[in-house]
Formats: sequence, structure tokens, C-alpha cells
Amino acid sequence: MKRLTIKDGEELVHAARNAIELSIKSRASPKNIVYESIKHFDWPSGVFVTLLHYPTEILRGCIGFPRPTLSLSKAVVDSAIAAANEDPRFVPVSFNEFPELMVEVSVLSEMVQLTGGEKERLKAIKVGRDGLMIEYGIYSGLLLPVVAVEENWNAEQFLEGVCEKAGLPEGHWKQNNVRMYKFTTQVFREEEPNGRVIELKYSKI
Repeated sequence: MKRLTIKDGEELVHAARNAIELSIKSRASPKNIVYESIKHFDWPSGVFVTLLHYPTEILRGCIGFPRPTLSLSKAVVDSAIAAANEDPRFVPVSFNEFPELMVEVSVLSEMVQLTGGEKERLKAIKVGRDGLMIEYGIYSGLLLPVVAVEENWNAEQFLEGVCEKAGLPEGHWKQNNVRMYKFTTQVFREEEPNGRVIELKYSKI
């Protein structure tokens, strides 16, 4: 994963906010306006955009692209609009509500498949550094690194959590025919709505 600077993070977060604002004002607003503002982020990358209420940090939306199927610029813009309007857990963000939300952008590394059996998978995971994704047939689920930190999970609890996210039974991560992946992130977030952008660093509680 290409290491981003805080200036890069500021540009991505501001672009995400601008994309959301345009989408709220007009559902038919051209995304190309925002694409062009960050077109220099032209390499493929996975990304998630998260919206959080201020100051409670309660989740308001989170959608993204786990794998690098789009350029970083397009992935940020598309994820931001989807997080505000298409997260099935929430109603779309309204124009009046948006000024109360903080925008967070998580840029993902490439996925690294976890091989071996139960013990090898447990040893390969570092809570606070790694996120997890699981795939099994039509089922899939992903949890960003921050989730394990916020929940104070150990590696096994994190694996159980991603199974639950995917709608799979407890302990299913132990199956040999389940594909497990880990990844790292760089996370940039506003300190307050439309405020200063910082890079977040997570560590095990």
C-alpha cells in the first residue's frame, strides 16, 4: 500500500465531504466534478468511507470497496455517496443532518490470505493493525481494524466477529474451505464536522 501523507488524507476527506454534499443537494449531480479534484490519486485501492455523529461518534453510515477495483479517487467518491445514501442500516443522510457528521476515510492495503489451520490463522492476526475479511460461497463480511480495538477483542473474538458480520455460524473461520484475509489501513478523520483532518492510529486496548 502506498503510504499517504496527512495532506493526502485531507484531500481525500474533503473530497468525500464534497461528494456527499453534492449528492444530497442533487441526486443527479455529476460525480466527475469531485473526481477531477483528486484525479492524481489514480492508482487502484480499496477504501471505506465512514460517517459518524459528532461528538458521540455513533455510526451513521459505512460503505466501501474491499478490493482495488477502482482508482483511489473514484473509490473515495463513490464510497462517500453510498455511505450517505445507500447503507441499508440507515435512512439516507438529510441536508440538515449532514453538518453534524464527521467524515472518515480508510484506505486499505491489498488483501493477504490467511493460510494454514486454526493456530496459524490466530497467530497471523495482530489486533489494532489488521482488518479481516471472510468469504464462503455467497457469504462475505469485512471488519475494519478499529472494530476489534473498540470492542476490546482478542484475535479469536475478532475472527468470530467477522463470521457474524458475514452471517456465518460461530467458529466457521476454522473451516479449511473458508477464505480468510487480513489487511491494514490508513485512516483519516475530521476532528469535528468539516474540521481539521488527522490520521488515526489504533493499538490494542
